[in-house]
Amino acid sequence: MSTGERLEPFTGAVLTGGSSVRMGTDKAFVIVRGAPLCTYPQQALVQAGARRVLAVGGRRSEDLRALGFEYVADRHPGQGPLGGVLTALGSATDPIVVVLACDLPEVDAAAVRGLVASLRSCSAAAAVPFVDQRRQLSAVAYRRSALPALAAAFETGLRSLHHGLASLDVVEVEGLAPVFEDLDDAADLHRYASGDP
Repeated sequence: MSTGERLEPFTGAVLTGGSSVRMGTDKAFVIVRGAPLCTYPQQALVQAGARRVLAVGGRRSEDLRALGFEYVADRHPGQGPLGGVLTALGSATDPIVVVLACDLPEVDAAAVRGLVASLRSCSAAAAVPFVDQRRQLSAVAYRRSALPALAAAFETGLRSLHHGLASLDVVEVEGLAPVFEDLDDAADLHRYASGDP
């Protein structure tokens, strides 16, 4: 995509409502390189041109608003990432919604733009990064029109993004930089801070 090409309007969403059990504290607000972890995906979305950036879920709504997010209460609290995606799609007004995990310190605007452009160029319902021979489900661009199929999967009891995406036509986006590594627990955080691979 050329730098002058305009992206289709899109909404950004950061999932901030996870239980953070493995991290031991609210993951979204862990300080990484001097800033709350959730601000890195937020910045990537803003720089890529998102018209709105939602924070989906979590108990610290005022803190999230103070960081510049538009806070949206998770309509399915405690029901996993698929519930957060449903909330994001149901709260967005643009035809494309890019949903990022809150714990992606390296994600950047180029990756977001790549997902949106790939979805725009085909008829798929979702675009997923394909890096190191696997799908990176911490960053997915969805068409809002995918909401009924995802909701139907949710109603059957499915909660994981992997199973939710199985109900959609998905394009795997190759050639993106490997910026989708998430920080699940304190060991990941220590490894990232120390610069170890």
